[in-house]
Amino acid sequence: MPIQQRLPKYGFSSAMARVTAQLRLSELDKVAGDVVDLDTLKASNVVSRNIDRVRVFLSGSVTRSLHLKGVAVTKGARAAIEAAGGKVED
Repeated sequence: MPIQQRLPKYGFSSAMARVTAQLRLSELDKVAGDVVDLDTLKASNVVSRNIDRVRVFLSGSVTRSLHLKGVAVTKGARAAIEAAGGKVED
């Protein structure tokens, strides 16, 4: 039997997935203050310390106006944040 068939099979593990977090829109209520960036998310223990990137997607609702800086946002989440009176900076 060839060696390719004898070795165990392992899947692909992206290195980018280890440092990227996906955040629900409803989890932004745990952040104290109106300005949300990566440092405030780490300080409020919403994401872990080893995370370098955050992407917010539409799941739930936002109850207050927030100002997002340097955080990736989906189209639906951007519309919900702006409808609540918030602002998104890339």
